Amino acid sequence: MVLVRFISKPIEPDGVAFGLDALGRAEPALPPAFRFGNERLEVGTVLRTWRSTKTDRGDVYLKRHWFEFRLRDGRIAVVYFDRTARRQEPRWYLYTLG
Repeated sequence: MVLVRFISKPIEPDGVAFGLDALGRAEPALPPAFRFGNERLEVGTVLRTWRSTKTDRGDVYLKRHWFEFRLRDGRIAVVYFDRTARRQEPRWYLYTLG
């Protein structure tokens, strides 16, 4: 059994994200790696993606883009991109790592 740790902390993209198909759908392209503390988390295989919304005064807005992927070292990570982050605030967060 793999222990999954709840992290929910900002992470920094490391490398240039390529994903023209994502741009056509107005979604963020997943970077090839992230920096979390002193660790480099290299994206391997994307397992699934999804979106979450929020409701404000009766209107529904797209809030986050979620990505679950296997790291090159075999661990599974879930990250999200926060569409509502203000300027100079982090947009990418590491949600869980296991």
